[in-house]
Parts: sequence; structure tokens; C-alpha cells
Amino acid sequence: MGRYVVRRLLQMIPVFIGATLLIFLMVNVMGDPIAGLCGERQCDPATAAQLKKEFGLDKPVWQQYLTYMGNVFTGDFGTAFNGQEVTELMGTAFPVTIRLTLVAIVFEIVIGITLGVVTGLRRGRPVDTGVLLATLVVISVPTFVTGLLLQLLLGVQWGWVSPSVSSEAPFDELILPGLVLASVSLAYVTRLTRTSIAENRRSDYVRTAVAKGLPRRRVVVRHLLRNSLIPVVTFIGADIGAMMGGAIVTERIFNIHGVGYQLYQGILRQNTQTVVGFVTVLVLVFLIANLLVDLLYAVLDPRIRYA
Repeated sequence: MGRYVVRRLLQMIPVFIGATLLIFLMVNVMGDPIAGLCGERQCDPATAAQLKKEFGLDKPVWQQYLTYMGNVFTGDFGTAFNGQEVTELMGTAFPVTIRLTLVAIVFEIVIGITLGVVTGLRRGRPVDTGVLLATLVVISVPTFVTGLLLQLLLGVQWGWVSPSVSSEAPFDELILPGLVLASVSLAYVTRLTRTSIAENRRSDYVRTAVAKGLPRRRVVVRHLLRNSLIPVVTFIGADIGAMMGGAIVTERIFNIHGVGYQLYQGILRQNTQTVVGFVTVLVLVFLIANLLVDLLYAVLDPRIRYA
């Protein structure tokens, strides 16, 4: 196991460099970031040249990337065009988004897996059909529609929750945004769990456990569910990074100043340092989440061994 982890960590290095290089190149061709600093009027040549020199934009792109990566390994993600350190923006944005993601993951795991187990064990029955139709509706409706509808009903008309999140973003205010953020993923988890449960239910090891006279609950939890969670864990692991980076719509609806909000502002203002810095951290989140998912495979299925 130890050698496998070391090997995976070494494999993550070229993936991290390739992903950050691609992101850096894409962000640097979005447009002229200096033009946004001068407002509606065009910068005069002297001012533009001074600003480019100040932010290192007068150098070739490859040299900018090498300088950026050298600074990243020392914990310096650069300075935004408004003069604020990117690490300061991360210090305020990431804790909020992490709390939001945790709430969404809890909904995704608890509700999604529970519904998946119930429908998988009762395949073809009315409860199965009803849940499948409900998940299909959730998947079909865009997230911004779901968010605005729940915000209007639960927050404005009924007053059950606050329609917007305060700057501190405590967990109780993130319940509704977390549910909105997890809605589509929750539907997919339900369907994945249902399919996996229904397929593994006919496996030999399940029939053997039933023939031994084991209690139904133990058969489902210890044997059926444990082996059925591998595709679900794979999806959830990949979804963690997607939620943290893809919460732009949810954070905009509920006025949450997290990672999605900062990415939106960075793209809108063509602030390359902010966008590249935040996406670099998100790449690390994806890589670490995938490594943890691979290690969980051996926990869920004893037949899997890593050399």
C-alpha cells in the first residue's frame, strides 16, 4: 500500500504540471487584462507598458508560467490586479466553499445512497418508479431554476430559511444552498446505487449469505451495499472537486462569497492571477480526491489489493 501511494503521488506531479500549464495558457488568451484596469477608456501606451511590467505581463508566456510555478511552490499565488494577495482571497473563499461542499456531500451520501438502496431492493415497484421519475425531473431542471424556486418558496414566501447567506456563512444558513448544489449529483448517486444494488443482488456471494441464514440487514449492509458502493464512491470523489469549482451558480443565487464567486469575479474582470491561482488549488483537490477514492476501493472490496 505504501509503495502504491508513493507511486501515485509521483504520477500526480506531471498531471499537475500539465493541467496548470493548460489552464495558464487558456487564461492568458482570454483577452487583454490590462484593458480592464483602465475602465471604459483605453490605456495610453505608457500606462499599459508600466502595468504590464509591474505584473510581469511583458515577458513571454512560458517565462510567466515558470515564474508563476516557482512562486507557487513557495506559497505565493501572486497578486490580484486590485493589489490584494491571492492567498488572502483564498483564505476567505475556500473555508466558505468547503463548508458548502460538506453540506452538499452529506445530502448526496445520506439521501442519495438511502434512496438508491431502497429502490434497488424494490426494483419495479411503485416506490422505484416514483424515485426514478423524481430523479429524472431533478436532472432535467437546471440548477439555477431549482435554486431560485427554493429560494423564493422557502426563503421569501414561507420564511423557513434566510433567502441569502451572511458573510460568515454558518452551517445552518448553508443547508438550502447545499441541497441545491447537491440536487443533480444526489439524483445521479441514487440512480448509480440503485443499478449497482440491483445487479449485485443476483451475485453468488449474496445468495450464499442468504443461504447461510444471515439476517437480511447484515446481508444488505455487510455484503450487498459494501460491494455496490465502488462506482458510487468513484462518482462522489470526482464530484467533490466539481462542487468546489462549479458552485458559481449556487453561490451567485445565495450571495455566497466562496470560490465560485471569486472565479466569476476573476473571469469577469480578466484577473488572470486570481483565476489561475484558484484553479491551481482546485486541480490539487481533484488529484487528492482521486487518490483517496482509489484507496477506499481496498476498504470496500477486500479482493482489491495494491502492490
